[in-house]
Amino acid sequence: MVLADSFKALLSTIGYDFGRTNVLLGVTTLVLLPLCLMKNLSSLAPFSLAGIIGMMYTATAMALRYFGGAYKLAAGEDSPAGKFLADVSTNLQPVWGDKGASAVLSPNSFILICMLSTAYMAHFNAPKFYLELKNNTIKRFNTVVSTSFGISIVIMAAVAALGFLTFGKATSGLVLNNYASSDTLMSLSRFAVAFSIVFSYPLVFVGCRDGCLDLLKVDPEERTNSVLNQVTIAILGVITALAIKVSDLTFVLSFGGATLGNALIYVYPALMFRSAVKNMGDDASPGLKGEVNVAMFTAALGVVLGAIGSVMAVKGLGGH
Repeated sequence: MVLADSFKALLSTIGYDFGRTNVLLGVTTLVLLPLCLMKNLSSLAPFSLAGIIGMMYTATAMALRYFGGAYKLAAGEDSPAGKFLADVSTNLQPVWGDKGASAVLSPNSFILICMLSTAYMAHFNAPKFYLELKNNTIKRFNTVVSTSFGISIVIMAAVAALGFLTFGKATSGLVLNNYASSDTLMSLSRFAVAFSIVFSYPLVFVGCRDGCLDLLKVDPEERTNSVLNQVTIAILGVITALAIKVSDLTFVLSFGGATLGNALIYVYPALMFRSAVKNMGDDASPGLKGEVNVAMFTAALGVVLGAIGSVMAVKGLGGH
């Protein structure tokens, strides 16, 4: 969905309007499919680094536009509207409420919390990353995880804050949709985001494909190149078909985060940990047994957050 909107906007910038569906089919066929058919993803490492740099550029560009007032509303003759505001659709121009900081206590805040569940969800690839890590000790793996998540948190917080401070309630699920196509600085950001997602897409897709094969109980010995290719084409086809029909990114992120995201981050790891400690029997230390209670509290918290977030996401969809 993000790639469809990003590439459509990029093509519009240079005068081509092929429609969202055609753009999505073209990107899927010519770019995503060849990447997802790769059997060794280690060659994507340099592109992943370039994608991170691209996201940092995007955060910087958003900061320049916010502090430069390029999209601010007019506040009288002495404070005219930002220079790009006229090129933005009315429904994407800044909208501000009057609740102030107290609005964070609204149940709608759970929608953001659920979105963050999808933002930091990489657990399903943890074993693969560990196995492919050079000199894969637990210490080195912990360093990789803490560093990468730390960078992600900084970038995510910056982008979320700058997007909201610039457009308020009108902020789109894909914030780059709020920026004018005539804004060259933000057009480069669209390219940077598209580049980042294109080359990180296979990493997430492999987790999806392996999970489907596990559910179908396909033995590793039976996962030949031919089988992997067929499954890849089938899954990618289904995902693309859904992306064609569904365009509300906010709902997908919030509802998906409230259900599957919360389950994967808060609930399943806690249940797995409890099971592992139980299987250790008398060999489990008192400390581990105490951590089980903390883990189960985390799981219960995840269920509560997910339930509230799901309800608010559905209500938000009705509001649209």
